[in-house]
Amino acid sequence: MIYYTIVIENSDEQYRCSSNESLLNGMERLAKKGIPVGCRGGGCGICLVQIIEGNFKKCAMSREFISEEDEAKGRVLACRIKPASHIRLTVIGGMRKNICRSHSVIQNR
Repeated sequence: MIYYTIVIENSDEQYRCSSNESLLNGMERLAKKGIPVGCRGGGCGICLVQIIEGNFKKCAMSREFISEEDEAKGRVLACRIKPASHIRLTVIGGMRKNICRSHSVIQNR
Protein backbone atom coordinates (compact mmCIF):
# COMPACT_ATOMS: atom_id res chain seq x y z
CA MET A 1 0.00 0.00 0.00
CA ILE A 2 1.28 3.47 -0.89
CA TYR A 3 0.66 6.50 1.34
CA TYR A 4 0.71 10.12 0.23
CA THR A 5 0.75 13.39 2.16
CA ILE A 6 -2.35 15.56 1.76
CA VAL A 7 -1.99 19.25 2.66
CA ILE A 8 -5.08 21.41 3.27
CA GLU A 9 -3.94 24.97 2.68
CA ASN A 10 -6.95 26.65 4.35
CA SER A 11 -6.00 25.22 7.74
CA ASP A 12 -2.33 24.25 7.25
CA GLU A 13 -3.41 20.73 8.25
CA GLN A 14 -1.83 17.67 6.67
CA TYR A 15 -2.37 13.95 6.88
CA ARG A 16 -1.32 10.69 5.24
CA CYS A 17 -3.78 8.97 2.92
CA SER A 18 -3.41 5.59 1.24
CA SER A 19 -3.79 5.23 -2.49
CA ASN A 20 -6.81 2.96 -2.05
CA GLU A 21 -8.99 5.31 0.04
CA SER A 22 -10.67 8.61 -0.75
CA LEU A 23 -9.15 11.84 0.53
CA LEU A 24 -12.18 12.23 2.78
CA ASN A 25 -11.94 8.70 4.23
CA GLY A 26 -8.23 9.13 4.90
CA MET A 27 -8.86 12.40 6.72
CA GLU A 28 -11.68 10.94 8.83
CA ARG A 29 -9.68 7.80 9.67
CA LEU A 30 -7.05 10.02 11.29
CA ALA A 31 -9.67 12.18 13.06
CA LYS A 32 -8.70 15.26 11.05
CA LYS A 33 -11.30 17.94 10.31
CA GLY A 34 -9.92 20.11 7.49
CA ILE A 35 -12.41 19.05 4.80
CA PRO A 36 -16.16 19.40 5.54
CA VAL A 37 -17.99 16.07 5.63
CA GLY A 38 -21.46 15.49 4.23
CA CYS A 39 -22.96 12.36 2.72
CA ARG A 40 -19.60 10.67 1.90
CA GLY A 41 -20.96 9.41 -1.41
CA GLY A 42 -20.75 12.34 -3.84
CA GLY A 43 -24.39 13.37 -3.53
CA CYS A 44 -24.22 16.57 -1.47
CA GLY A 45 -21.21 18.58 -2.70
CA ILE A 46 -20.10 19.55 0.83
CA CYS A 47 -16.53 18.19 0.43
CA LEU A 48 -15.78 20.32 -2.66
CA VAL A 49 -12.05 21.02 -2.96
CA GLN A 50 -9.67 22.62 -5.46
CA ILE A 51 -6.61 20.48 -6.19
CA ILE A 52 -3.66 22.85 -6.40
CA GLU A 53 -0.96 20.28 -6.89
CA GLY A 54 -0.87 16.52 -7.29
CA ASN A 55 -2.52 13.66 -9.11
CA PHE A 56 -5.55 11.59 -8.23
CA LYS A 57 -7.77 8.78 -9.45
CA LYS A 58 -11.43 9.69 -9.63
CA CYS A 59 -14.72 7.90 -9.24
CA ALA A 60 -17.96 9.13 -10.80
CA MET A 61 -19.08 12.53 -9.46
CA SER A 62 -22.54 14.06 -9.60
CA ARG A 63 -22.73 16.63 -12.41
CA GLU A 64 -25.13 18.53 -10.16
CA PHE A 65 -22.10 19.60 -8.11
CA ILE A 66 -19.11 19.09 -10.44
CA SER A 67 -19.31 20.04 -14.11
CA GLU A 68 -16.86 18.67 -16.65
CA GLU A 69 -15.25 22.13 -16.70
CA ASP A 70 -14.89 22.13 -12.89
CA GLU A 71 -13.32 18.69 -12.97
CA ALA A 72 -10.88 19.75 -15.70
CA LYS A 73 -9.78 22.66 -13.46
CA GLY A 74 -9.21 20.36 -10.46
CA ARG A 75 -12.43 21.16 -8.61
CA VAL A 76 -13.56 17.80 -7.26
CA LEU A 77 -15.33 16.09 -4.38
CA ALA A 78 -12.88 14.78 -1.78
CA CYS A 79 -15.11 11.76 -1.16
CA ARG A 80 -14.78 10.69 -4.81
CA ILE A 81 -11.02 10.89 -5.42
CA LYS A 82 -8.05 8.78 -4.30
CA PRO A 83 -4.50 10.15 -4.24
CA ALA A 84 -1.99 9.06 -6.88
CA SER A 85 0.70 11.43 -5.52
CA HIS A 86 1.16 13.94 -2.72
CA ILE A 87 -1.67 16.51 -2.94
CA ARG A 88 -2.09 20.17 -1.98
CA LEU A 89 -5.68 21.42 -1.94
CA THR A 90 -7.95 24.19 -0.74
CA VAL A 91 -11.49 23.77 0.52
CA ILE A 92 -13.97 25.71 -1.64
CA GLY A 93 -17.71 26.19 -1.60
CA GLY A 94 -20.14 27.19 1.11
CA MET A 95 -18.41 25.45 4.03
CA ARG A 96 -14.99 27.05 3.36
CA LYS A 97 -15.75 30.05 5.59
CA ASN A 98 -16.39 27.80 8.59
CA ILE A 99 -13.09 25.96 8.12
CA CYS A 100 -11.09 29.20 7.79
CA ARG A 101 -12.87 30.80 10.76
CA SER A 102 -12.20 27.74 12.98
CA HIS A 103 -8.52 27.78 12.05
CA SER A 104 -8.27 31.50 12.80
CA VAL A 105 -9.82 31.06 16.27
CA ILE A 106 -7.41 28.23 17.09
CA GLN A 107 -4.36 30.26 15.98
CA ASN A 108 -5.40 33.27 18.08
CA ARG A 109 -5.65 31.27 21.32
